Order: sequence, then structure tokens, then C-alpha cells
Amino acid sequence: MSNENQVLADQLRMEANAVATGQASAQASVQAVRHVSAEDIASDRRLYRVFLVIGDALVLFLAFTLAYWLRFQAGVAVEPNIVPTATVYLQLTVELIAVWLILFAVMGLYDYHNLLGGITEYTRVVNACTVGMFSVVLVSFINPGFVVARAWLVMAWVLSIGMVASYRLLMRRLAYRSRAHGHFVTPTLIVGTNAEATALAEQLSDHMSSGVDVLGLIETRPTQDTHTVQGFPVLGNLDNVASTIQRLSVREVIVVPSALDGDQFVGVSQWLNSTPDVDMRLSSGLYEVLTTGMRVTTRNSVPLMQLNRLRLSRLETTLKAILDYSLILLATPLLVPLFAVLYLLVKFDSPGPVFYRRRVMGVGGQQFDAFKFRTMYVNGDEILARHPELLAQLKRDHKLKDDPRVTRMGQFLRRTSLDELAQLINVVLGEMSLVGPRMISPVEADMYGRMKNNLLTVKPGLTGLWQVSGRSDLSYEERVRLDMFYVRNYSIWLDIQILFFQTLPAVIKGRGAF
Repeated sequence: MSNENQVLADQLRMEANAVATGQASAQASVQAVRHVSAEDIASDRRLYRVFLVIGDALVLFLAFTLAYWLRFQAGVAVEPNIVPTATVYLQLTVELIAVWLILFAVMGLYDYHNLLGGITEYTRVVNACTVGMFSVVLVSFINPGFVVARAWLVMAWVLSIGMVASYRLLMRRLAYRSRAHGHFVTPTLIVGTNAEATALAEQLSDHMSSGVDVLGLIETRPTQDTHTVQGFPVLGNLDNVASTIQRLSVREVIVVPSALDGDQFVGVSQWLNSTPDVDMRLSSGLYEVLTTGMRVTTRNSVPLMQLNRLRLSRLETTLKAILDYSLILLATPLLVPLFAVLYLLVKFDSPGPVFYRRRVMGVGGQQFDAFKFRTMYVNGDEILARHPELLAQLKRDHKLKDDPRVTRMGQFLRRTSLDELAQLINVVLGEMSLVGPRMISPVEADMYGRMKNNLLTVKPGLTGLWQVSGRSDLSYEERVRLDMFYVRNYSIWLDIQILFFQTLPAVIKGRGAF
């Protein structure tokens, strides 16, 4: 896995080269479009739902049985005087499994549109299990003869949520792996050939994670030419889009409004809405600029879109915080003596404060002081003024490999990245995260252009893709690309991957650390 992670930056550079050089001739690209029949797609989805139903039933049985063992065998009880009756709880378990499965179906947990992407599926699991348990409590109030151990009820609720969510996570991972063989991917066309359309195609082309198989683009102009745009085949135009969809068993069409005029957009929308087997999705029209999700509200029957201020949902933010604080807490016995040693080394190496504070921008553009162990002499500006050629290089590249301002201990701290360990203070204060985009100072914010606001929708990180892919060896453009990749593709698994499989090897190699 580490080898795959190591080439991430190279893959991003290859994307830019592929855009410049193209990928194949137009005719060959069109011929290479894979055809998946509608029957194969329906079969995959039906089989996946069958496995979910069977697996949910088995997992719920295990959860309720384990709750019974914990309550009546292990003695985890609120009221220990309740005498268990195994046959009663077995019958209750069977009945509750049936109720749970019905609730799962009602709450869309077997609707393919809610599966294999995002956190909606897990949220619905929590809601369904909670509704089920409240139903049991309600029945116990209505029917005094129905007595159930409270400890069993609570444990069954917690275990059912945890075990069902874990099973569905496992099923999702298996489905992701099977996408390499053409299963569980949705044949998709993108209507439009402008910059936003090709940017979407590039982002979604990794069907292993997106679940979307971008077959090609639809030209909005009346042309019959066979060609490619940025390496993606143009499979037709609006006049023959219906036959193209039927021929390639397309199940999803992404419409890019910025590529169509008003009449074209209305016509395509009306036709797709009348085609039941094809889902239509709309690009925001600002894909290159916006990374946060949207909420749709209605005012006097008028649908209005509202942009989320933050990239991460409340659940994603909570999980990220749990990961941050848990790892810091576990590492505290090691961190405390390490901080003490670093404090003394910096203190006695050269005169000046131990910590250096750098004013940076956090979520929403709010500014805070990011801590680092000091690595430069306090009169660094005077030292640099003696080297005008280095001063000119700093203004040009915003970095110096052989910086005379850096102390002896500072060179060691930078090479080992230990100077940045002080930013754990910012993580504890909630200003930063262990993993995130590179922090931006107010002075350099304008260098990120219109991508600045995207990067400020997520907490900056002590480490991140920019650090494990080369750090100071990377250009500003490469840093932005890596940070945007992280923001757009964020998941708790990506954080874990960067922390445990990429950061440590990068620190050991010391690539780009100066």
C-alpha cells in the first residue's frame, strides 16, 4: 500500500501531462468505450441488495444475542432481579429482526441511490435502529405485561448500530474492489465539452472511488465530427443523445449548465426527466471554485441552492476530531518528555524564545498563531540582508534551501520535521487538525487565487498530502493541486492513510525538508 501512496503526486502530474498530450486518437477512443448491458447493471444491484438483507438479518441476530449474553451471562445489568427466559428473548429477537428489516427498507437502506457513497447510509442505520428501539420502549409502556430488561435494550441498540454499520462498511469495501472488474459502476455521460465538463470528467474518471464510469462527453453544438476533448471521447451531440444513451446503456447523465444555453438546458432537462431509467444530475456551474456541498430549500415553490460554509459535515468533523484527540492522548506519555527535550535544546542553542508564532488563516479565514519550535536566529533579517542574492531568491521562490538564518539545532529540527511538532498545541486548541491542507498566511493567500476559499473550508493540517509528497520540493501549483485533491476527496480513511502509511516514511526520508 505504501508504494501506491508514494506515487500520488506523480499521478497528479501525469494528469496534467495527459491533458496536454491527449490519450489516443478520437476514433480509437470512441471504439474503446466499454458497453455494459442494462441487465448486468440491474443484476449487480439486485445481488448487492440481497446480500445486504441477508447480512443485516444475521448481524442483527448476533447483536441481539450478544446483548443477551452480556446482560444475563456477564451480568451487565441495571436491574439484576429480572429472571431471563431464553425462549422469550429468542422470539423477541426474531420479531425485532423482522421489524428492523422493514424499518431499513422504509428508510431507504436498500435503495441503491443511498448506498456505496457518502455517510447517508450510516446515518440511516442509526436512525432506523433508534426508531426500532423507541418502538420497543413504546410497546412496553402501552402493554404492562411486556417486560424487557433495560440493559439488554440499550446494549441491543448500541450493538445493532455498530455491527450493522460495520457490516455495511465491509460490503462497501468489497463492492469498491469489485469495481476494478466492472461491477457496481454506473455508465455515465457528461453533457458539455467546456472546461467545467472536462474537470468533472477528470475528477470522476477514477471509478474505483466515484462509482461512475465516464463513457464520454456530449457536444452541445450540432456537429458530426468524431473527436476528443482533453482526452475524453465526444460520443455525439444533443440531436442524437437519446440513441447514444440507449446504445451504451447509460444510467446517469451529468448536465453542465454552463455549457448549454437556456433553451438547450430546458430541452435536455425535460427529456431526461421523462426517461425513467436514466438519472439526471446537475453540476453546480462552479465546480472549479466550489468544494462544499449544497442544500436546496424552497421559497414559494422556487427551489434555491444554499452553499455549505464548510467542506466537512458535522459527522465527518466529529470523527476527525475523535481521531485527532485520541491519537494525541495515546501519544501523551511519549510527547511530554519529547517536548521537554526539544524545549531545552532550542533554549540553549541560541538566544530567543523557544516557540515561533506564525500568523496563518484557519477555517473560514479566521486568523490564529501557528506554533513551531524556533529554527532561526532572532536577527534573521539582518543576517539575510548580508546576502542579497539569497534575498532575491527568497522573493522569487518563497523558500531557501541553504538559509543562513537557520540555527544548528534548527537544521536538525527541520530535517526531522520536529519543529512542526509544536503545532500539536494548535490541534488541541481546535485550530488545526493532524491532517489537512497546508496552512496559508494572509500574505501568501492571494497566491492561491480563487482556490483560496476552498482550502479555508477545512482546518489546516500538521501533515498532509503536500508534506508527504515532497514539501519544499513542490511548486506552489503542485501544492495547490495536492491540497485541492485532499479537500475534494476527503474521508476519514484518507486521514488514516496519510497518518499511518505516508507521514512516517516521508519524515524518515526527509524529502523536501529544509
